[in-house]
Amino acid sequence: MDIKTVGVVGAGQMGNGIAHVFALAGYEVILNDIDRATLDNALKLIDANLKRQVSRDRITEETAKAAMDRISTTMTLSDLGKTDLVIEAATEREAVKSAIFEELVPHLGPDTILTSNTSSISITRLASRTDRPEKFMGFHFMNPVPVMQLVELIRGIATDEKTYNAMKTVVDRLGKTSATAEDFPAFIVNRILMPMINEAVYTLYEGVGSVQSIDQAMKLGTNHPMGPLELADFIGLDTCLAIMNVLHDGLADTKYRPCPLLTKYVEAGWLGRKTDRGFYDYRQSPPVPTR
Repeated sequence: MDIKTVGVVGAGQMGNGIAHVFALAGYEVILNDIDRATLDNALKLIDANLKRQVSRDRITEETAKAAMDRISTTMTLSDLGKTDLVIEAATEREAVKSAIFEELVPHLGPDTILTSNTSSISITRLASRTDRPEKFMGFHFMNPVPVMQLVELIRGIATDEKTYNAMKTVVDRLGKTSATAEDFPAFIVNRILMPMINEAVYTLYEGVGSVQSIDQAMKLGTNHPMGPLELADFIGLDTCLAIMNVLHDGLADTKYRPCPLLTKYVEAGWLGRKTDRGFYDYRQSPPVPTR
């Protein structure tokens, strides 16, 4: 499968990062979103991140300009039908993702590969709602995409070897490393990471430690670059809760029960950095703990 053009659905935090690395690797990229302002902001962010790479002598100005020239935007989902590979990077809600694939499928060529950047949802189930489950895979990038080296490759029950090998080749061309995961809830990274974050929230909820002491303990005691509560704010508390619910529902084990305090923060709309409040209040500099 000779992949030259890539469609990215969703121009948010993950989607713009995915567009960035694909354009930098020489692919023609069509970036789609339902909101024009989100698309415009994505282009500005990609340009700024490329310029940061230039300032650090990681790429040349010519390379950065060529990458920007390879990215086009559209608010019309069917425009992605002409691409060789589609990467869905919309919000982590199964109904939204399924609706996107349902709308997109009639416009696709017979050889187009469909993938989802989902961090937890069943690839087999998503694939079953398309006309090409054998050409459907999980293609899970880590955040921030231009910096993080790992991509999880997740095969659904129907994914064929040709599709898997094509995606592995793409990861290699991006200069990243792939890890193959089986199609179980949250795959590898989030199966391990999210329960740790959830346990940190329980530790706060039960009064074992404060926000600051929990994060400091994990940074200095286990050499983590970010504390678990700081990391949760970075990821988005709504995303953390959604993944914990997928684990809890999919594996039916009480050890995956989301902490009530995590649910309360999400209900309050305190989702972390993207709303300026989570376990830290980012309206102040430096941010201060909210508990």
